[in-house]
Amino acid sequence: MSKWLYPGMRVKRWLFIALAGLTLTALGIDLLIGGRLLGDIARSVHSLEEKVIQDGYDWMAGIMVIAAGGVVIVASLLKAFQSVAAVFLPGNESGVADIIYARRSLKRGPKIVVIGGGTGLSVLLRGLKKYTSNLTAIVTVADDGGSSGRLRGDLGILPPGDIRNCLVALADKEPLMEELLQYRFPTGELAGHCMGNLLLAALTGITGGFDQAVRGLSKVLAVRGQVLPATLANVTLCAELTDGTVVQGESNVTGSPGQIKRVFIKPSRCLPLPEALEAIREADAIVLGPGSLYTSIIPNLLVKGIPEALARASAIKIYVCNVMTQPGETEGYTGSDHLRAIIDHAGKFLDYALMNTSQVPLRLRARYRQEGASPVLVDLVEIEKLGITLVCADLIHKSAVVRHHPEELSRAIMRLVISHNELPERVRFPREYKKFDREKSPSAQNYPG
Repeated sequence: MSKWLYPGMRVKRWLFIALAGLTLTALGIDLLIGGRLLGDIARSVHSLEEKVIQDGYDWMAGIMVIAAGGVVIVASLLKAFQSVAAVFLPGNESGVADIIYARRSLKRGPKIVVIGGGTGLSVLLRGLKKYTSNLTAIVTVADDGGSSGRLRGDLGILPPGDIRNCLVALADKEPLMEELLQYRFPTGELAGHCMGNLLLAALTGITGGFDQAVRGLSKVLAVRGQVLPATLANVTLCAELTDGTVVQGESNVTGSPGQIKRVFIKPSRCLPLPEALEAIREADAIVLGPGSLYTSIIPNLLVKGIPEALARASAIKIYVCNVMTQPGETEGYTGSDHLRAIIDHAGKFLDYALMNTSQVPLRLRARYRQEGASPVLVDLVEIEKLGITLVCADLIHKSAVVRHHPEELSRAIMRLVISHNELPERVRFPREYKKFDREKSPSAQNYPG
């Protein structure tokens, strides 16, 4: 305690002023009750009171002195708090209260597990972290292309790219830190490598394990929630095409000319992290996607133990369908085709299918058509035959590409979570959740067709 009185702490002056405010408040109370609080201690003050204040106005003077003392106490304590905050959050002292409130309230949010990979998963996480910090991202480790594939081949580590994107999406970070982690070297021997991937590779060597590296970087970035690889095994994604051909490697699966019949991983008996199974068991909601169906979502469901955990979980399970079909994977697929692929690989466990029903701009349709992609058809009747409730909403972000809007997507998911009547009592919704009208939760009735 004595260290707070050391020179240069920039706290003493405000504490002494707060003490003066407390003394002033005590004098005001003493005036208000006729000198019965301080007695002889405040005799000189009462003498001054009799000379200045007219009879009958003691109570008014007491209230004014109490108010003045309260203002001094509050102002000085705020200044002391800002002085301390300036050390930990330089340049952002005024936002400390917002940060504390956000972290406290977000801890009361529902537990949500998100399963997938690629850019789609990070888009969803950016939106959800505004509503809860009880997030777990279970990320595929089957990637073998780009910087991740090179590091996987050179160093024998798990592919870090998708996990890096999720860490960045969930982090409380400065903009410069995000730019640093996402920076891709343009030339030289490091050309194509991403700084965040190299950092995870270095941490893997330092900590002795990829999962420890992810935890270490999560602490550095103050991640809201946790990011977990689906498995620590060095898996290879394989696909059997309709003509019987077997293709090995995620990048080859995406570029295969034939239609995919099924996908599988080698080794087939790889195990998930215990933390992943625990997160699924304790979840209030589980979300699959958005992301590439056969290379980002289903690979997670092929890890032994995860499909069984999903089937047993009491949480609501939501599949977020892609807005556009993907050449090499889902050409010509409707919404029900996506769902059948998941059921064929992992069984029936989904409750809801969340799909976009807003129109994709014509200029973007034409560009995507040249690449062999088109908007995913929402076939309501076929989806209902699968026993899955269709949920429709305007979910796209109108930009140069067709992507899910992180805010609209997370709001649609949160409406479903809040409207679920079986949430445990521990879940508390902060005041920001009032924007989600329980009577207007998205449902199949939104479907315009």
